[in-house]
Amino acid sequence: MKCLKCGAEAEKSTTTSVTDLGGCLVIVRNVPCYKCSECNEIYYTGDVVEKLEKIIETTRKAMEDISVVDYAKVA
Repeated sequence: MKCLKCGAEAEKSTTTSVTDLGGCLVIVRNVPCYKCSECNEIYYTGDVVEKLEKIIETTRKAMEDISVVDYAKVA
């Protein structure tokens, strides 16, 4: 996969997603992604985005201030 930002090669990797919901943060570790080898731009596939949205919504309902979730364990 080519990076849309710089054109270099983007390789399979994992990353940490941080979502600010206003009064709280949701941190999801080990999220599968494509990461550019040059500029470190991150790209998610459609299925990963859908799962992330579900994880964030589920976590939002049960959280207080900060929540850290491992993608591999809940996806």
